[in-house]
Amino acid sequence: MIISQNTLKWVMRFYPPLFFQRIWVQKFENEFRSCTVKLSKSFLNKNYNGSIFGGTIYAATDPFYALLFDQLMQRRGFKVRVWLKSASIQYLKPGRSTLYFTITVTDEMLNEAEHALKTVGKFVKAYPMEITNKYGELCATVMNEVYIRNLHQGESPRVAY
Repeated sequence: MIISQNTLKWVMRFYPPLFFQRIWVQKFENEFRSCTVKLSKSFLNKNYNGSIFGGTIYAATDPFYALLFDQLMQRRGFKVRVWLKSASIQYLKPGRSTLYFTITVTDEMLNEAEHALKTVGKFVKAYPMEITNKYGELCATVMNEVYIRNLHQGESPRVAY
């Protein structure tokens, strides 16, 4: 389903798995080319050591590449199924304050996915993410492997379904 940036932002803000972990979508920009997310530290997501629970950081990174690619490919006329195929995280520094990350889908990334969908019918690629604290210090790096399947391979792309 094609949805507006503002609507998706508010849906994601109050989506229970994100809301109760204090994962807050700040904005989707440039027609779903980028997304900025904030992880606020609270008693709901604080671990024994007083930092943000690693599972919260991991969960925060889960949906966003898939959401961006889904909306972008639909706007290009593809009917697709998109999900996070795999992910890995490396914790570099405790998240003792609010954490942030921004991801961006470039023209190159989008064109590569579109070419694969038209020729092979699926696209699988890993993309990096960097999670920083409010001081700009790197706290974690994540690799998210996105899987995109063209549900109508061989057909001409249409904008409306």
